[in-house]
Amino acid sequence: MLQSAQIARRQSEIRQQLAELAAKDSPGDDETRQMDELDREYRSNESRYRAALVAEDDERREAGAELETRTGSEWSTLVGQFEVRQAALHLDEGRALDGATAEVVQELRSAGGYRGIPIPYEALELRAGETVASGTPDPVTTRPIIDRLFPESVAGAMGARMVNVPSGQQEYPVTTSNVSAGWASSETGDVAGPTAYATTDRSLKPNQTLGIQMQLTRRTMKQAAGIEEAVRRDMRGAIMQEMDKAVFQGSGGSGEPLGVVAGASTYGITETAIDATASWSAFRAAVTRFLTANAAGSPGGVRVLIRPEVWDTMDAVIFDDGSGITEYDRLVGTVGSVNLTSNGLAAPVGSPVESNALLTTTAGGQSPIFVATWGAVDMIRDPYSDAASGGLRLTGLVTMDVSVSRTAQLEVLTGLQ
Repeated sequence: MLQSAQIARRQSEIRQQLAELAAKDSPGDDETRQMDELDREYRSNESRYRAALVAEDDERREAGAELETRTGSEWSTLVGQFEVRQAALHLDEGRALDGATAEVVQELRSAGGYRGIPIPYEALELRAGETVASGTPDPVTTRPIIDRLFPESVAGAMGARMVNVPSGQQEYPVTTSNVSAGWASSETGDVAGPTAYATTDRSLKPNQTLGIQMQLTRRTMKQAAGIEEAVRRDMRGAIMQEMDKAVFQGSGGSGEPLGVVAGASTYGITETAIDATASWSAFRAAVTRFLTANAAGSPGGVRVLIRPEVWDTMDAVIFDDGSGITEYDRLVGTVGSVNLTSNGLAAPVGSPVESNALLTTTAGGQSPIFVATWGAVDMIRDPYSDAASGGLRLTGLVTMDVSVSRTAQLEVLTGLQ
């Protein structure tokens, strides 16, 4: 019990005893002496009570700060020990979850509703080593499983900000007004008038759901080599591939979010038609537009996203015959980063064959693109499709959305031949 609570209880007992003694018409010498002693103790306890409250308040503050720090670190530790294998076995055989995996699942379920087993996105990261129990008999040496080939995510490389929303929707107010400044034309003249502070709300809504299906045979579930890491990598790669495609090419219909390049006109992003062979001068002009609009402080703050075919064309054209520097070398040597993708941008079409490119920049610490995910991956079992063979069919549901911040931080180049 807290010291303050003990003192408060004793004070209540003293008041009760004093009330009984004070009710007597003619108290004796012993009773008078007892009242004096109780009165002195009561006054002494008042000082002790105030001191105990001060000390306990400091202890509470220290404990609260420790709890806040410990909560974040403990969650990271638990997620680091999360085993996707346990989730799969729970859905397949009904095996009980234990350890860190059980704690993470319980915590996620308390924060939101899931039909199956919730899997945190952090658990899909690539890990070194295996999380398979040691000592498991394995009579046949099984080589590491070869993963499917997925492109590395380019959304993050282009400055997209990943946001995880527990529930509901989120809005990001982005400043769109310009502050006016001007000199007084005379001693009594007025300076420039005020400009209204205006913002535009960029909303992220949980209206799009991505599904990832995985099929595990009975033999796969029983073998002891590499399943945990293979499942994690395969899920991560599938989500990454579709997320990159949706961020840039999403149609905005048929359940897809509206992508940055495909929905440039809807977002109000500047689209510049090049309609000529891809060259450094076309990208240089776009970088100049960023600089004049104060969207970038230097060419090094601009990121570029192109198709491999555009790289092939630019790298084959010599910019300076004497030095052997190509058009692509000039681009790479000037801008902040050049990212190649065959998944984030549509394949070249037309005659002559033409492609698009995207340029982004981060202005004032504000990311050009928002990519939101809700909660965790909801892992659901299909008990019927593979029941005859004893296999396990899993479906992972991911809710996500895409939006942009300031349109001045993005530009699309079209007609790169």
